[in-house]
Amino acid sequence: MPDPAGDWPQAQENEVADEDHDRDARLQVQERAQGHHGYVAIPYPDSRAGQEINQHGGNDAANARYSFQLDDKDNIYFPFCSQTEWEIARWSKLRGPSSMAFTDLLAIDGVPESLGLSFKNAKELNAIIDHELPTGRPKFKREQIIVAGEAFDVHYCDVIECVKALYGDPDFAEHLTFAPERHYADEDQTTRLFHDMHTGKWWWDTQKKLDQHHPGGTIIPIIISTDKTQVTMFRNKAAYPVYLTIGNIPKEIRRKPSHGAHILLGYLPTTRLEHISNKASRRRTMANLYHACMSRILAPLESAGLDGVKMRSGDGALRHCHPLFACFVGDYPEQVLATGVKFGECPKCDVDADETGSNTASFHLRNLRSVLDALATLDQGNLDFVRACAAAGIKPIIHPFWEDLPFANIFRAITPDILHQLYQGLVKHLIGWLSEACGAAEIDARCRRLPPNHNIQLFTKGITTLSRVSGTEHAQICRFLLGIIIDIRLPNNLNASRLLRAVRGLLDFLYLAQYPCHSSETLELLQEALDVFHDNKEIFIDLGIRNSFNLPKLHATHHYPLMITMFGTMDNYNTEYTERLHIDLAKDAYRATNHKDKFVQMTIWLERKEKILRHEKYVRWRLSGGCEAIPCHSRPPDMTHCHVQFMMKHPSAKAVSMQKLVEDYGATYFRDALARYIARHNSPDNNQPLQGHALDDLASDVHFPFRTLPVFHKIKWLSSDTRGHGEAPVTVDSVHAKPQQHVGSRLVVRRSDTVLVSLGTGAAGIEDFRVGQVRAIFVLPPASIPILFPLTFRVPKHLAYIEWFTPFPPAPDRNHSLYKLSRAQHGGERVASIVSVADIMSSTHLIPRFGAIAPHEWTSDTVLEDCDTFWLNSYLDRHTFTRFK
Repeated sequence: MPDPAGDWPQAQENEVADEDHDRDARLQVQERAQGHHGYVAIPYPDSRAGQEINQHGGNDAANARYSFQLDDKDNIYFPFCSQTEWEIARWSKLRGPSSMAFTDLLAIDGVPESLGLSFKNAKELNAIIDHELPTGRPKFKREQIIVAGEAFDVHYCDVIECVKALYGDPDFAEHLTFAPERHYADEDQTTRLFHDMHTGKWWWDTQKKLDQHHPGGTIIPIIISTDKTQVTMFRNKAAYPVYLTIGNIPKEIRRKPSHGAHILLGYLPTTRLEHISNKASRRRTMANLYHACMSRILAPLESAGLDGVKMRSGDGALRHCHPLFACFVGDYPEQVLATGVKFGECPKCDVDADETGSNTASFHLRNLRSVLDALATLDQGNLDFVRACAAAGIKPIIHPFWEDLPFANIFRAITPDILHQLYQGLVKHLIGWLSEACGAAEIDARCRRLPPNHNIQLFTKGITTLSRVSGTEHAQICRFLLGIIIDIRLPNNLNASRLLRAVRGLLDFLYLAQYPCHSSETLELLQEALDVFHDNKEIFIDLGIRNSFNLPKLHATHHYPLMITMFGTMDNYNTEYTERLHIDLAKDAYRATNHKDKFVQMTIWLERKEKILRHEKYVRWRLSGGCEAIPCHSRPPDMTHCHVQFMMKHPSAKAVSMQKLVEDYGATYFRDALARYIARHNSPDNNQPLQGHALDDLASDVHFPFRTLPVFHKIKWLSSDTRGHGEAPVTVDSVHAKPQQHVGSRLVVRRSDTVLVSLGTGAAGIEDFRVGQVRAIFVLPPASIPILFPLTFRVPKHLAYIEWFTPFPPAPDRNHSLYKLSRAQHGGERVASIVSVADIMSSTHLIPRFGAIAPHEWTSDTVLEDCDTFWLNSYLDRHTFTRFK
């Protein structure tokens, strides 16, 4: 095959060499951030920070203390009579039907007796839970808040008790962090790493401030989230939950709602104040109501943050803890409401609203001191108060909730919001701009013709007509958005280079921003990606799509690098987590009520659920022998592709003839490829493997002692619990190699996915990989192996027939940075071979080169056969992005 760079001009060769050097430098940056070379942890200089007050015993652990509250120590399941009764009670409250349906079930004659149940209906079960199970988490209380002469109900828990419940949870005990650290990628401490919250600068700096008042204290970073949500599809019923979590719990646990690392702190009033006709007065009253309620809920943090509170972690260790408000997580309306700034302005800094689209405008974090001084003028009269607040850049809010919280700075506490700022914000805008620039019909036509992949959602009706698009759907669209606009025609024949670079810059920023571990170097890459977008965004103005880019969500991206250095990576504070919590703690709770005095019923339902969840932890502890876990030290997340390949135990088809492999699976050259594989491994000189005619001559003498082969239709990759958090394995990638088949009168076409194969050359970077299409996955009959192979060769258990694509070119395209591939051919025939399934690293996604207009005859099922040239989709997932960027 000729060298694809052999006839390039010298200038282009120099450019390729420069790009190779840049790519190698980026690869080294990625490897350091991924922890390939280890890391160095620098502890906080005062060893007293985060230390225990005194040595603890086994009876101080959370489960042991829980056990003391139960009357029957011999019955593991007490107050339930048996394991069956406990499992039914657990199912009823966590997975079961409504209370009425559960009562109807138990009313069936003989059901309680045959199951050996001590309760006969849901009311009796609730009585056992309410009176005999120890309290799991704090109880809710209802208080009235008076604002503008009107009373409003707020339901909330004691915030200190909530913190104690999370901090003292036995499931988190071994994973908690108690003091700040600085992590570096090198011994010279030049490349700083940021991941969990304790590696950020905020915790270190705040510990120094706290040490001036109370040396040796343990900081508990409080992360607060608020978000109003609809609890019904119709009738417009809403709830306004407030969630709390703590930064001592690792982010890998916090980001999984099923781990219970967030706690419902309260429900705020959902009134619309429609009786106030003046809109300005209504908005002002709503803001004051919000802050009055939040002040009431968070008031205990003022004294506890300064003076500290003695708390026991789940292992029984007692520490002097200081719960300090650190982060506020919410979408833009919530951020504006919390900070008191005007809508359209940045809630963090003083940038002018007309400069939010600029990449060069100067800005500074809002001055908290001047804002507090303005708030202090409240006693000087309403006019002076309003004028002082206006001069400080905020609305006239009466005692905002953060006013008296120790070491708190609300403008610093506002965190980036991947979901609403990027996916539901900039990406949503970008799709609209591209639809207008490229034509909605053409974009939808290309979406319908993308080949399938485990990580790609196929939008069979296109993407431009979607309504109420979720963040998950926007994330899916981002995986192929750049690839489908390549070569597309722009109005007035404008050059598309700037368009491609602008989209690439924004997508690169999106993917880089979500790294689970950042270094000081990858943060520079993050800024560079944002610069690429800003340098090319004028294309949308030239196309007449935009007049300006003054979007607060676009400006918010300038704060991302600073926030990562302050509080750790984005997965420490993502609104996606609280969106999922709405289902468990608001919508499901509402459905469990009769919709009368709903918040009272919702809080009771949640208390019972929390009690069952706490008892479940205790039962699990008793069944495990009552052993306490050993604390583990936090380390940077492993960003490498650490998934485990998995093959089914039994084949999908037990006996497939070679003729069927050719006709139904598309393995055209299967016989020749398998013969060459056998001949190669029968070569007497393994250091000089046979090639060319010598290999073909030896292969021609191979005869197969079988007529059929067991065939598999899928390879899977499962997640691995590298952090020891008890994560159940889930399928994170898969590859299909299915035959065509007739279903009735309809022909179901074959599916042959593309994969990334390791060549085993040991070359650096992507040179050791090549893309192929899997036609068949099979095993050789055990009896045939001694006949076909020497005893010194260990035959892989699973083999795959691969049709190859061309090797990666020296450099990706300079505008969109995707690699161009085509079918590898020799003498007009496709190049194919047999490889070990273990050498298949992951699936890949190839985006067809559509040209100016997508051919109408192409379909998603056949496009890999119809198209000749493809672009390797580097946005398939995070691992593909880090490997090919």
